[in-house]
Amino acid sequence: MGGAEGKALYIDTEGTFRPQRLAQIAERYGLSVNDVLDNVAYARAHNTDHQNQLLMAAAGMLSESRFALIVVDSATCLYRTEFMGRGELAARQISLGRFMRALQKLADEFGVAVVVTNQVVAANLDGASMFAGPSVKPIGGNIMAHASTTRLWLKKGRGENRIVKIVSSPSLPEREASFSIGPDGVGEAKD
Repeated sequence: MGGAEGKALYIDTEGTFRPQRLAQIAERYGLSVNDVLDNVAYARAHNTDHQNQLLMAAAGMLSESRFALIVVDSATCLYRTEFMGRGELAARQISLGRFMRALQKLADEFGVAVVVTNQVVAANLDGASMFAGPSVKPIGGNIMAHASTTRLWLKKGRGENRIVKIVSSPSLPEREASFSIGPDGVGEAKD
């Protein structure tokens, strides 16, 4: 439907990308499923080195064709599995920081929007949160926080409802909104 007048590049580190989902949404809007799928370049990263190589390959693709969006789902997944424990925390953060800087360079050089998903971990492991409910924090600490312009927190609501909160943004106030995700895509929150 015109969109951002460019293709999308999707880097999948968890194996969760589903083209069938894009097809459902395309059908909802009366778009050609083949056209929609042809405008999404997909790559599955298998380790952190491969994840970085995909960014280098992306630079070549971005220079040959107009892309408007890069999605990395999830930026931290492979770093968590390859860099284990506190002893490797510094090396993990350095490597993750390099990846995020390379991603930022692509965004700046080619004028593409970047959406990065992240994982969370329990914030309190001492049992003190047992009465306060679950408490989680994003993986990647300050490296992820400083590499992101606008940070959103998504959580599950009732049924198909979800809640999004603006956690940090240079131009938007901290706010929450509810919406639903169903077979036809994103819509208004359901009662």
